[in-house]
Amino acid sequence: MSRRRFEHLLVETSVAIGARISRYALWLRLREEQMDPEALSRTSALAFCRGVLPGFLAERGFALSEREWRRLIRKIARFDAELPTPEERFSRWA
Repeated sequence: MSRRRFEHLLVETSVAIGARISRYALWLRLREEQMDPEALSRTSALAFCRGVLPGFLAERGFALSEREWRRLIRKIARFDAELPTPEERFSRWA
């Protein structure tokens, strides 16, 4: 595993709420939940999204509709840290 899943969680959450969330705050919250951001598994990321993330965002004044939550969880679930993202593929051409 690598940090790629954590980075994906950070980016997708920021896009979903329409604002940038603090990388450090998210990192600390994962550590508080006994999760390792450096080796975040798909199962752990989904558990975090379903359990802790709503409260984490509410503390910062953000909320997502039920549809937006489903979309975020689907994106986190489908992410494969072994494959390059479309953005990574595109950056190779630049």
